Amino acid sequence: MRSRPIQHWFDAYGESHRNPVNTAIHWIAVPLIYFSITGLLMAIPSPAYRFVDHYLWALLAMGAVWIFYMQRSFSIAIGMAFFNAACLSAGRWLDLHAAWPLWAICLIIFTLAWIAQFIGHGVEGKKPSFLQDLQFLLIGPAWLMAKLYRRAGIPY
Repeated sequence: MRSRPIQHWFDAYGESHRNPVNTAIHWIAVPLIYFSITGLLMAIPSPAYRFVDHYLWALLAMGAVWIFYMQRSFSIAIGMAFFNAACLSAGRWLDLHAAWPLWAICLIIFTLAWIAQFIGHGVEGKKPSFLQDLQFLLIGPAWLMAKLYRRAGIPY
């Protein structure tokens, strides 16, 4: 089964993200939610393998998410791979240097970012897209990436 074109996803997602306050909240909350999920997955104990350290679950999830993006847009998948690497690096730094455990930091970030998201959608007056289709949880970060690409003149 062929997936919908990426622009179709962006158009559908954009329907509930027109209010500037909601959009501004999304620029902060969506990357924080993505990072916090990465961090929570990094905090799950897993077998230690030589090349993946103990972040196996985060790496497996990121691989699956990357395949989702590759099926929709090669250039978006490349951008998201760089964002994934940034999330892994930040998570690893926190895991090694923060005073609190990584899972606790990420749980707080996750909770506060989702509260912000729902406030944004309250201002917008429309329900979050993921209530229609869970795939929109992965479209949100790609939608922001596409906005960055448009500003830079990069096709997606």
